Amino acid sequence: MTLSYGRQWINEDDIAEVVKVLRGDWLTMGPTVDAFEESLAEYAGVKHAVTFSSGTAALHGAMYAAGLGSGDFAATTALTFVATSNSVIYTGATPIFADIDDTFCMNPAEAERTIESHGGHVKAIIPVSFAGYPFEIEPFRKLADKYSAVLIEDASHAFGGDRGNHKIGFDADMTTLSFHPVKHITTAEGGAVLTNNDNYARRLRMFRNHGTTRNESEFVDEAPGPWHSEMQELGYNYRLSEVHCALGLSQMKRLDEFVARRREIAEMYFSQLAGVEGLTLPPEKSGHAWHLFIARVKDELHGEFFAYLRDNDIRLQVHYRPVPLQPYYRKKYGYKAGDFPQAEKYYRQAVSLPIYPLMTDDDVLRVCGVIKNFAWR
Repeated sequence: MTLSYGRQWINEDDIAEVVKVLRGDWLTMGPTVDAFEESLAEYAGVKHAVTFSSGTAALHGAMYAAGLGSGDFAATTALTFVATSNSVIYTGATPIFADIDDTFCMNPAEAERTIESHGGHVKAIIPVSFAGYPFEIEPFRKLADKYSAVLIEDASHAFGGDRGNHKIGFDADMTTLSFHPVKHITTAEGGAVLTNNDNYARRLRMFRNHGTTRNESEFVDEAPGPWHSEMQELGYNYRLSEVHCALGLSQMKRLDEFVARRREIAEMYFSQLAGVEGLTLPPEKSGHAWHLFIARVKDELHGEFFAYLRDNDIRLQVHYRPVPLQPYYRKKYGYKAGDFPQAEKYYRQAVSLPIYPLMTDDDVLRVCGVIKNFAWR
């Protein structure tokens, strides 16, 4: 059987909950959406969870709620999925990038350097809990306070992880989640923004629904009747359906189980692969959610190693090519090779090994056996 780097786990309870919605009266923006949002907020210990049609839409919503627009800058990491910085561009603002440290997350010193290189003008700071590693929040909180910026955590890789007594989602001004099938829970496609800020939550809910409101206390015009609604901003149709939320609500019952199993698999990898010369294992930290288990090999063995595991029915992946070196970003902003040396070195060496809750111990041992049999030199 082919093993991939990630995979969803859908059981009969999940299916039954989706079927229940399909047989009910609501298909969009009904009681199941409300219940899923309440479940997310309660889990993270925050006041508000606002769902979106994708993780990318959630990021876009967070940038909108933060007030980004033309002429603004937002600082983020060079090592992330393109959606993080693309969502800044969608608002008309400009993303600026910082290199990573040995956690694979944004280096706060590099973040400050890149902010200063743009005159200290930054509207948002967007660190990423890359691979599920819960980056140290305090240096970024200090930066956000220093520059009067909104702190937005991209936690697409980290839901279910924690920082001490706080679940991921509690610490930043806004925290974005993704529910893509390879993430910790899935709604097939979907995302959410977590926040304790009432104003951000209000703006997020308007933005995902065409910029409209039915809240009488917010009306600009006098309401002629109970049917009245107002479009007050330019929003989008970014709503998440009842069907998606039924799946997500069911999956939430197993989130802790999913994360616990990911941690068990990570521990097996550390135990089995600790002595493999030529293989560098990823950084560990308490609270890690282990969305990805990223090992590194020497530059000259990278392609050969990737191909060897593929030939043995193990589908690795590389997460990710540094965003500023993507053709679009090079052309638009003039980035070039050498601008982000740590992220570029990482990209030449990184491989994401299979890690998902459905993996058995035998699956993990199989991966480790193939890796040990590789012609290391």
